[in-house]
Amino acid sequence: MTRGRAHDTEVCGVTAAVAVIDGKWKTLLLWMLESGPHRPGELRRRIPAISEKVLTQALREMESDGLVHREVHDVVPPKTVYSLTDTGRELSDALAPLSDWGHRRLDRLAEERAAS
Repeated sequence: MTRGRAHDTEVCGVTAAVAVIDGKWKTLLLWMLESGPHRPGELRRRIPAISEKVLTQALREMESDGLVHREVHDVVPPKTVYSLTDTGRELSDALAPLSDWGHRRLDRLAEERAAS
């Protein structure tokens, strides 16, 4: 899926929603930011597998899509904090049933493996 679909008004609603969370890290970042504002360094420590470049790119795309707010404090060194916007919280709430479905699926898979 291309980034352009996130702003394409001629696609179905599910495609438009998936376009803004497409990628390996955005749903995890959305989930982490549900608990409150985080600095990029905090997010990076909690997701050791993500590079600084990819983290920055994902957060900037999420900011562009209106999911996160980036606040830069005028101190030395600069302090940046990311938090969910109302739109980001709304998306997170909308994804909760999908998350529940995913957990049920994983439980079924674990039961099937245990039974075989």
